[in-house]
Amino acid sequence: MRPLSILLCAAVCALAQTPPATAPAPQTGPQLEDGLYAVFHTEKGDITAKLYEKETPLTVQNFVGLAKGTKAWRDPKTGVMVHRPLYANIGFHRIMMDQMIQTGSAVPNGDHNCGFTIKDEIRADLKFDQVGRLAMANTGSPNTGACQFFITDTKASGPGGWDGQYTIFGQVVDGQAIVHDISRTPVINRVDYLAKTPVKLISVTIKRVGAEPAPAAAPKKTAPASPPAKK
Repeated sequence: MRPLSILLCAAVCALAQTPPATAPAPQTGPQLEDGLYAVFHTEKGDITAKLYEKETPLTVQNFVGLAKGTKAWRDPKTGVMVHRPLYANIGFHRIMMDQMIQTGSAVPNGDHNCGFTIKDEIRADLKFDQVGRLAMANTGSPNTGACQFFITDTKASGPGGWDGQYTIFGQVVDGQAIVHDISRTPVINRVDYLAKTPVKLISVTIKRVGAEPAPAAAPKKTAPASPPAKK
């Protein structure tokens, strides 16, 4: 019996000395460069976009204000301008398969008058030449953007494309596969492209990576020119 006890003791000691299994490192998204970002929390996963705060400041300010609830928008039920996050528990109501997904309306069919419009900030150096563009929707006329926006899942630059028609104010840097998945949502018809069962946009988080950008320097005041000396 003594040899068996020794063997059991040796086995227990060996197990006690076995290092515990190391848990796998958590998966993280891409390393984000400094800047302002929007994280779209959808029921299919998160989409992260960098916002072009320097190139399209008015559009970004409008979007951030609506996301945070600091900018007033019209409640479609009461007609009253309210301050609360707009992009919460609404749907991606308009879908063009493999092309774009649209949201931002407090009315399920997209017929939401936000109570304001903003000026276009269309730039020649920002084109729909890559997927994942974040852009303002409009009525088809200049300066009619408001609260609705779309994310592209295709390149639509060049003749017959979308360049010069919509303000591009951001770029997806993580989660494009989620955009593609949402773009496959079945629609009622291909006239207005309304989704049969819209995927829900749960909320939008605005976050900054790095330091706040330095404020623009105020223009220097120049002293008025002295009058010419009298002879």
